Order: sequence, then structure tokens, then C-alpha cells
Amino acid sequence: MTKARDITMAARLATQLWRVRAAIWTAGRLRGDHAAQLRLRSGRLNPYPIYERLRAAGPLTRTASGEWATPSHELCNKVLRDRRFGVRPAEAPTPDLSAEAMDLSMLDRDPPDHTRLRRLAMPAFSPKMLSSYQPRIDKVVEGILDEAEHRGEFDLMTDFAAPFPIAVITELLGIPDADAAHFSQYGAVIGSALDGVQSVRHAGQLMAADRDLQRIFSRLIDERIAQPRDDVISHLAAAMGDDRLTPIELITMCRLLLIAGFETTVNLIGNGTLALLRHRDQWDELCADPELAPAVVEETLRYDPPVQGTGRFAHEAIDIAGQRIPRDGWVQVYLGAANRDPEIFTAPDQFDIHRANSSEHLAFSGGVHYCLGAPLARLEGAIAFRALSRRMPRLRQSGRLVRRRTVTIRGLRHFPVRA
Repeated sequence: MTKARDITMAARLATQLWRVRAAIWTAGRLRGDHAAQLRLRSGRLNPYPIYERLRAAGPLTRTASGEWATPSHELCNKVLRDRRFGVRPAEAPTPDLSAEAMDLSMLDRDPPDHTRLRRLAMPAFSPKMLSSYQPRIDKVVEGILDEAEHRGEFDLMTDFAAPFPIAVITELLGIPDADAAHFSQYGAVIGSALDGVQSVRHAGQLMAADRDLQRIFSRLIDERIAQPRDDVISHLAAAMGDDRLTPIELITMCRLLLIAGFETTVNLIGNGTLALLRHRDQWDELCADPELAPAVVEETLRYDPPVQGTGRFAHEAIDIAGQRIPRDGWVQVYLGAANRDPEIFTAPDQFDIHRANSSEHLAFSGGVHYCLGAPLARLEGAIAFRALSRRMPRLRQSGRLVRRRTVTIRGLRHFPVRA
């Protein structure tokens, strides 16, 4: 009965949210609201002209829903780093994880809880650990490309960009016999939820993914407590044994590390390969010198970042950019717009792997919530671009692109190519 009641409540909430959003989007379209326009098909296909119209309105503007939005690199960076802003409202209680589906642990916590959880996860992404991961990552990428090369024509997203980082993060976490297709679907469902719960069906998909992942991790945690191994889950389970982490916090942290561990990299590989193939001279340069791969990663993260935006609540009334943000006021931080700010980047709409300051992008957010997995994503991206250019210099798009129907996460669902 409890599960049925939860599903009914989730369905009602999803319907209410959908009706509210539909009204806001309709009003926004009529009034030229930029946030609403980003949710239209044209905005999902290419949000960058909308960002430029937003930029022309000033560094900080109000949306139809009464919130604030900024496309400015300087202001985005300031909001992300200012401790007077947080990811939860000032008076919001600490979430009851036992009753909150798809909680993503560190992502929706402010210090000191966030600091404690982040400190426990950090060793998995230390330079020493990344160095030990590289041979395993190299082996994974070569094996996947062996299969793709044998076929000749394949889908870059489903046959390479998704299986590669999924295989890496599931191995690092210690998930045996992971099914790439299933985990890719979990990532797509959870990633789509960053735009909000859209419908009753969407709420059901989220709850199903939550149940599946909770079952997987609960079983693995029990196994690792009984027989520890050299994997991330074993190390985190030891922290739970030392009373530094609760059981439900461990499960939600594993879920976050899993999804964050491949969603960014999947879309980094897809967006970067598309940009390279549309700028053939730069693809040829990479093929001639695969050591340009790290530069490709940074320019892709700037030019077409996988995560297009985030936001922060003001924990007190704050004056910025000539406007007064009230306590608990929400500021939408458009990372994709900030990364094309002409005040920071020369010719920002051009893809240029030789750009000197590409790494000044905000693709991994900033401040205390700077992406913990950024070093792993960078490493995987460089390995992927290096291997692709070395093994498939004649790579060509061979069919119609299909984009994801999301705003916050920008990427491709299908990208047919021929080796």
C-alpha cells in the first residue's frame, strides 16, 4: 500500500508541475521569455542564439516565472563561488533520504553536509588513482573500438560514446557484468529529470530507475562489507563502518558517482566528435597529432558543454549586477552562454582547438560544487579522441543525427558514422 500511495502522490505532483510549467512556457513564448524558448524544439537543437538574445538584455534578467538568469561568464562565476548562494533554499530542511526518490546526495547539499560527503568521495578521483585507472581505461576503449571498426558503420553514441565511460565507471565502482544499455537508460532518465518531472509517465520512469539502482547498490554494498575489494564501493563501505556515512547516504552517493561518472563523458565525446567532423581541418590536425586530444576536450567543454546550466538560491538578500536578489531567490546560471561570452573568449562561436584560454570555461561549474569527476571526464575524453583519431582517420557522419530532448543536458541520442 505504501508503494502504491507513493506512486499516486508522485503522479499527482508530476501532473501539477506539468500544468504549472505549461502555463509558464506558454506565457513565456508569448512574451519572448528566454527560459521558455530554450524548451522549444528550436531551442533544444541550438540554444546559442537564444543565449545571445539573453546576453543583449543585460548580465542579469528576470524570467516569466519571476526568477533571475545570467549568461555572463563573470556573473556566473561569481554566483557559483559566492558562499552566500547555495543549492537549497536557506530554510530548507535536510532531505529525508529514505523518503526522497532520486536524491543525488552531494548535488543538493550545502556545507557542512556537502563538505563531509565530498571529502569521502574525493580519494577515488585523486591524481594517484587516476594514474592507476589509465591502463584500464586504455584497454576498455581499444576493445570497444575493435568491435566498432569491425562493423565499419556504427552509432557513435550507442556503440562507443556510452559503452566506453559506462564500462569504466562500473568497473571502478565494482559493478560486475554491467549492461551498458541498461545503465545508459538510467542515465538518460535521471539526466532528463534535471529539467524537472514532466509527466506521470516520467515520474514512473524515475521511480523505476531509483528502485533498480537501489537494489543493485544495496546488494553490492552487502557483498563488499562481507568481502572488501579494491573498488570504490568497498572504500566507501569502510567509511560507513566508521560511522562517517549512513547506509542511505552510501547508496545515494554510489548512484551519483555512477550517473555523473558517465553522463558528462558520453556527451563530451558525442559533442566533440560532431564539432570535429564539422570542422574537418581540425579533425585532420588531430589525426596527424593525436596529442592534441586534451585541447579538443577543453574546447568541446567550452564550445558545446554537456551541462548547459545550473542554479543557486540566495541564502540572504544580495545585490548583484544592479539588482536585488531576495533571500531564497533563484538565479539560473547558463553555463553554455557563459562559455561563449565575448568578454572572455575571442570569436566565441568558432570551434578552435588551438584556443589559448579554452580551459577558462565553466562546464564543470565552480566553487564548492565544482564537478568532483572532472579529472576522470577529462582523462576519458582525451583517451577517446586520441583513440578515435588514431584508429579511424576517415571517420564520417553517415546518417541523421538525433538529439536528446533535454535542456540542461545537451547531447545526442544517435550519431551514425562510418569508419
